[in-house]
Amino acid sequence: MGLFDSLVGSVLGGGGDDKKQMLAGLVGQLLSGQSSAPGAPQGLGAMVQQFEKNGLGHLIGSWVGTGDNHPATPDQIHQALGPETIQHFAQQVGLGGPEVSALLAQILPQMVDKVTPNGDVPHSNDLQGMLSGLLGSLGK
Repeated sequence: MGLFDSLVGSVLGGGGDDKKQMLAGLVGQLLSGQSSAPGAPQGLGAMVQQFEKNGLGHLIGSWVGTGDNHPATPDQIHQALGPETIQHFAQQVGLGGPEVSALLAQILPQMVDKVTPNGDVPHSNDLQGMLSGLLGSLGK
């Protein structure tokens, strides 16, 4: 089991259905800058900037930082990532947009928290190295 599999396992509690695992794989692609979703931020640094631009910098800042993670609502996730990204993910996993936003509100804070253990956004190459080769099995 690789790092990304362990990460997804810890986020999903060792379980989770196929759709949730697929969505976690898509989040991994977002974080590593490999997402094909229209309008999606390319990498964690870009995601932080997009959250800040949408007035939600405090939210993602809590996930990156070493303190407690603030919970996200589905509406906040939709606002931060945008309707195109949510719709793309919904089509990829076979769920509705509101369901995807609700699942992302659970998955995204934990995944961001796990890839930023020291409270810093890793350089894109470091993050890609952490996630490389492991996304394919979950995102397909």
